[in-house]
Amino acid sequence: MKNEFKYIEMVYRMGSFSGAARALYMSQPALSIAVQKIESEIGMPLFDRSRKPLALTDAGRIYIEKVRQMEQIENELQNRLSDLSSMNSGTIRIGATGYIISRILPPVLLEFKRDYPGIRIELTETGSYELRSLLTEQKIDITFISRLDKNSPFEHRLAFRDQMLLAVPSDDPVNERLREYALDYGDIREGRHWEDSCPVPPFGAFSDVSFILLDQKYNLRHRTDLFFEQAGFLPRIQLEAAQITTACALAQAGLGASFLPDRLLTEAVRGLVYYKVGHPQARREMYAATNAKSYKSLSTIRFIDKLVAFYARDATAPTQA
Repeated sequence: MKNEFKYIEMVYRMGSFSGAARALYMSQPALSIAVQKIESEIGMPLFDRSRKPLALTDAGRIYIEKVRQMEQIENELQNRLSDLSSMNSGTIRIGATGYIISRILPPVLLEFKRDYPGIRIELTETGSYELRSLLTEQKIDITFISRLDKNSPFEHRLAFRDQMLLAVPSDDPVNERLREYALDYGDIREGRHWEDSCPVPPFGAFSDVSFILLDQKYNLRHRTDLFFEQAGFLPRIQLEAAQITTACALAQAGLGASFLPDRLLTEAVRGLVYYKVGHPQARREMYAATNAKSYKSLSTIRFIDKLVAFYARDATAPTQA
């Protein structure tokens, strides 16, 4: 997409010239001049500068709509041409949360890049709800969704399963009372928490524990809120974190208990005791989702194939059908 299109798009997204200039790594005067040049060529303003944040004029709305259509056509053209070249080139745009990017994707990316070195991977890291919007707008090719709407506009394949565990600092008094329910890293790696025979502590036993929770823009936060709702108590929130890995580090430091997906625990973490959570929302099925309305490149299909195959071989969770 031409630079001038990117300029208008970014000013619209950021709501100001200053914010857009920072995002584009250019000076604000240079950006203002570039936008004014486009408006002069069109013969009308694209932004209502009397409003904060900036609002699009009628001309601006038409401009943005057509720019996005052009961007989608450009991306589809690139994908179709790369398919003709037998995957010697091309780009896959993957959007995911920090947890998936740091823990789920690396081994799959390693295999994929080894087999298809000419394919470029672009990663976008943000919250799950924003990722849905990006996929709807065709700004990414793949994302990961745990809850599928009845009339979802996305095509999807089961990618992997995980299970939320409650990680409690080892010096918290609650551990002494719940010793018979406690799990260690070895139990987690062996998949004991997936077994029906694994004991589940009464969740109300944690009512006096301080918690570190994710902020509200993450689906995992909404799931964990259901745990407290079913148990009938409000959590004592010590801190809110923007990343699961941050919540894990804070819990390890003894600042509070946190909910962690089992796949985050790729190595032993000292200072934490784990508990299985009995709520049905503690177990997730994560789907690799694509936009049903956009062209799905061969490289995107091959990446999803490799992802599904990799986690079907994993022994720490039930076999995926």
